[in-house]
Amino acid sequence: MSRLRVGIINVTGYAGVELARLLHHHPEVQLASVTGRSAAGQKLADVFPHLVGIDLTVTAELDEVDLAFSAMPHKASIEVILPLIERGIRVVDISADFRLKDASEYPRWYEFVHPAPELLQEAVYGLPEFHRSEIATASLVANPGCYPTGALLALAPVVKEELVYPDIVIDSKSGVSGAGRTLSLPTHYVEASDNVRAYAVEGHRHLPEIIQELKTLTPSLSPLVTFLPHLVPTARGILSSCYAQPKQGKLAKGREELKGLYRDYYKDEPFIGIVDEPPETKHTWGSNLCLIYPTIDPRTGRIIVISCLDNLVKGAAGQAIQNMNIMFGFPEAAGLEALPVYP
Repeated sequence: MSRLRVGIINVTGYAGVELARLLHHHPEVQLASVTGRSAAGQKLADVFPHLVGIDLTVTAELDEVDLAFSAMPHKASIEVILPLIERGIRVVDISADFRLKDASEYPRWYEFVHPAPELLQEAVYGLPEFHRSEIATASLVANPGCYPTGALLALAPVVKEELVYPDIVIDSKSGVSGAGRTLSLPTHYVEASDNVRAYAVEGHRHLPEIIQELKTLTPSLSPLVTFLPHLVPTARGILSSCYAQPKQGKLAKGREELKGLYRDYYKDEPFIGIVDEPPETKHTWGSNLCLIYPTIDPRTGRIIVISCLDNLVKGAAGQAIQNMNIMFGFPEAAGLEALPVYP
């Protein structure tokens, strides 16, 4: 039986090259085509020596494939995806171009007017733990942002069960690979090393995505979310600390009841681990895992949920492959079984 032919648009970014690494050993897939205009004509292994086992040449245009992963930046992704959709090629988009259902949010958060607002309703938000059944039949999957993935997975059980008040705080810290490979002063080694920096204090573009998906869990909820990201001097990883106040009379039995809720909620999820100690970013490096630690502050009664993931895997390429597996009926963990790299 022939394997699924897949292609990567913009393999030269961090998400694109991580897709190539993970797809290389996927049992159901043939990585058939990779594009990247800056490296067109070069062997992929010459551009990225760690991919020495992949005998592909980077091209300017995608060859014929059954599914395309777009790892283009936002706004640019739409331009390459629309022709693919017209040709009937299924797509997983790693950019933000189809994540938001409300087209009016794009000028505010991404500074462009969406050229295909009708597709926003057809695209499925690709967080499998929220939308697995819709992903299975989707032609276009909008892979979630890295920050929203960790925050939403941390908050889902208490929001879904309506156990908390709408006022929610999300404090996230990300490695510099989350900013991509494009050169910029804040990610320059001398600027980022030995430094921690808060940014997008007035509002990060992942905020509407978080609010949108929290409301899908509980449509009556009007979440009041404070989301503050930080850049930390590490290559990979996101650690999110989420805070919410339980509603009066809820979770009366305390931490053990909360932990039991999380274990039950995620008991059938292959990539969610509920842990007994606060997780660390290195516990997920190179893997598609999201580790979650729920607890309650005994002094204030406030719920604290800490989540950890690799922003390039569960936060990008790994989740994209998980979505592909669901779309084509493959085992959901296919190609993603590797344990984290440690230390």
